[in-house]
Amino acid sequence: MGGSTSPIPSSFSDNSREEPEKIRRWREDQKKRLENKDADEEKKKAEMREGARKELEEWYTSHEEQVAKNRTINRSAEKELVADTDPIEPGTEWERIAKLCDFNPKGSKHQKDISRMRSIILQVKQAPPMPSTKK
Repeated sequence: MGGSTSPIPSSFSDNSREEPEKIRRWREDQKKRLENKDADEEKKKAEMREGARKELEEWYTSHEEQVAKNRTINRSAEKELVADTDPIEPGTEWERIAKLCDFNPKGSKHQKDISRMRSIILQVKQAPPMPSTKK
């Protein structure tokens, strides 16, 4: 009972080990399609990275411009404030304080009620307290 009694003929078993031509072509086509998809994906990734890099550079440029603009505005405002600051003369302190305060009662709704402080500062500005002469 050698090889001749096997239920599958030897010529059929040799053919089953080889893939049919259609399946082999399909595998090759599929492999090419996947390679093309991978190449396209890499191109798109590179394009997206380049676009993101350019966008980031533009953002940094605009940010630096904004920071420089804010610096110049702040410096000029500081110079104005310093230039506006006269030497302190007796009796002008409350006027200077009132000048720095915001007396708009509708300034901000989420702030604490500062109406009492506002009224006291205005009263002191209009009628400054007498300096004490005790020594």
